[in-house]
Amino acid sequence: MAALHPRRVAWEGARTFVSAANTDAYWWLSDMVGHHLGPMYQSRLSETRMRLQTTAETDAIYAEAGAWRARLDELLDAHPATAPILTGLIGETASRLP
Repeated sequence: MAALHPRRVAWEGARTFVSAANTDAYWWLSDMVGHHLGPMYQSRLSETRMRLQTTAETDAIYAEAGAWRARLDELLDAHPATAPILTGLIGETASRLP
């Protein structure tokens, strides 16, 4: 199996997490993020959801995706072994999106 490219994983994760933040998939993702990545990431996901629900600006989606990409880049740099976990979360979350 080829190695997962961390920047690609971070980008896909950012897009998927932000897309899920305003859907029913959020609840499942929040639980899984808390379980696999920890309470700090779960809290950040909750903050993303709140920001997206309280603003009408379309730029907010891009700002949140950028913030998540940076977070996930840092996570993967510090803990490369989380790439398969993130890939699994991304795939399962994407399958739960409307």
